[in-house]
Amino acid sequence: MELFDLSGKVAVVTGSSRGIGRAIAERLAEHGANVVISSRKAGPCEEVAAALNARRLGSAVAVAANISLKEDLQRLVDEAARAFGRIDVLVCNAASNPYAGPMEGISDEQFRKVLDNNILSTHWLIQMAAPQMRRRRDGAIVIISSIGGLRGDPQLGAYCISKAADIQLARNLALEFGPDNVRVNCIAPGLVKTDFARVLWEGEAGEARTDKTPLRRLGEPDDIAGAAVFLASRAGAWTTGQTIVVDGGETC
Repeated sequence: MELFDLSGKVAVVTGSSRGIGRAIAERLAEHGANVVISSRKAGPCEEVAAALNARRLGSAVAVAANISLKEDLQRLVDEAARAFGRIDVLVCNAASNPYAGPMEGISDEQFRKVLDNNILSTHWLIQMAAPQMRRRRDGAIVIISSIGGLRGDPQLGAYCISKAADIQLARNLALEFGPDNVRVNCIAPGLVKTDFARVLWEGEAGEARTDKTPLRRLGEPDDIAGAAVFLASRAGAWTTGQTIVVDGGETC
């Protein structure tokens, strides 16, 4: 258990009021971390934090933040430091996908929103949180990408482009931060049964994807949480610049 022990660590998880982000936050807390729950709306964040505090008092705080607003992200980092003293683990999970269809039909506004929320905001947040990690020579950053970043998609092109950029962001930052013992990695989930991806897994579309998946099931949020615990803990201490694919075997 020592390899996965996160006791005394502080983790910030964006988009953690539901879905994959919530599962990651819950599992990090179960392994001993104090967790900052964050998403756009305060109410759902407070509900998740309350549930975690009911299990272990003082283990979670809620900080609502809109990832598209740089000032909100700075406030998130400041509030995390105020509550727990520092940030040891940063999980960049929140993302947007306002458009489905061929690239020729996407508006400039929609394309910019995808790029801003899925790439630029991640860059901002890491810029804000990483300096303290580098000074302490200890830290783990996890970016939630997608198997869409590894291949094209006729309906989700902009999203796939943004997730490919996240993978390269992790590689580049791993190179830059490595000498200071700060690790940066991606997780690339396949189709996970969340509200965010509901249109892709409900009905016949989900059945077709299931049939193409070697494990013959779609993912659950907890399937991604285990990889996040590995990357955040000492078990992943020699892993950086990598993208761990968790997709039931779909891409093979």
